[in-house]
Amino acid sequence: MKISIVTETFLPSTDGVVTRLRASIDYLIDQGHEIQVIAPDLGVRSYRNIRFDGVQPRTFFLYKHRKFGMPTRTIKTYLEEFDPDLVHVVNPAFMGYSGIKYGKKLGVPLIASYHTHVPKYADYYNMSWSEPLLWWHFRRMHNKADINLCTSQAILEELNDQNFYNMHLWKRGVDTERFNPELRDSDMRRRLSNDHPDKTLLLFVGRLAFEKEIDSLVPMLEQKPDAHLAIVGDGPYRSELEKNFAHLKNVTFTGFLHGEELARAYASADAFMFPSTTETLGLVILEAMASGLPVIAAESGPTNEQVEDGSTGLLYRSGTNGNLTEVINRLQESGLLKKMSKEAYEHSRDYGWRGPAQQLLDFYESAIEQKQEKQQQAIQ
Repeated sequence: MKISIVTETFLPSTDGVVTRLRASIDYLIDQGHEIQVIAPDLGVRSYRNIRFDGVQPRTFFLYKHRKFGMPTRTIKTYLEEFDPDLVHVVNPAFMGYSGIKYGKKLGVPLIASYHTHVPKYADYYNMSWSEPLLWWHFRRMHNKADINLCTSQAILEELNDQNFYNMHLWKRGVDTERFNPELRDSDMRRRLSNDHPDKTLLLFVGRLAFEKEIDSLVPMLEQKPDAHLAIVGDGPYRSELEKNFAHLKNVTFTGFLHGEELARAYASADAFMFPSTTETLGLVILEAMASGLPVIAAESGPTNEQVEDGSTGLLYRSGTNGNLTEVINRLQESGLLKKMSKEAYEHSRDYGWRGPAQQLLDFYESAIEQKQEKQQQAIQ
């Protein structure tokens, strides 16, 4: 099968969408399929034996730290040259609009997957007036697809309520070989804790953006000098975060960590912090669990699907009536941290990438079969 993947984000980015995409591409190639990736050209033009076609990136005024591919007829040319059996548009927003438009015109099956809850970001950027327009934009694109995918049941139900058609759940996964509690490392723990390894070490991993709600951890850290937070990642909000946390001595900013270094960071902490309430999934949750970390997470639909309170982690209420400090105090309960670490690790073992990748291939094959049936019916 020849598969064209049009994606708003690809290498060298390391976000959850790219992680899922790489795992899927690896599996598809191993199964003998031919892959084209059309993505913003950010300098990395090769991955295994895919055909990579780059789109000139531009800066978007609302997100100046990052460049995006914009709608362009160049995507039409790339698709026609490759002549795919199927087109998959990942997270359509900007250049994904052209992927939808020209993928549809090719007459081959079209799949779209929803990974970033952009309409919900409107409130965070004081643009709540734009939320209906954003829903209209994303609904219009996704409803041109033969099959739509999303990564949590809560988001699937919300998209159904917003009149998105043909929605299906694409299972979550994690690299269970890379992320492992056996990588726990005393030197890494000292680095993350700013040489205070005996403190309860809390870890955050992700893009440092306003909507990640990392600021909400400040009051808890003010009340818990015996805890230390390591913030792994970078992004447009880092300088503001550093100002907001400057009065605290129990916070470390590491910048980006990758590969084995990131895996050692996970394994060397005591618990993982997940304060965001706008995620469609939060792949880092499973990475933390695979590393033997219980997840301390703000309640939200997608997160509640992943974290079992008191078993694989602890859930807390965010906002003005939040109870995060109270929940963090529970980590001192006899045996609870050890119990949750064990159960989080065991839970993660069921979520290797092979299952979600095979499921994606099943969706592809189903879309092709449905298209062929419709064409035969039209002939009759």
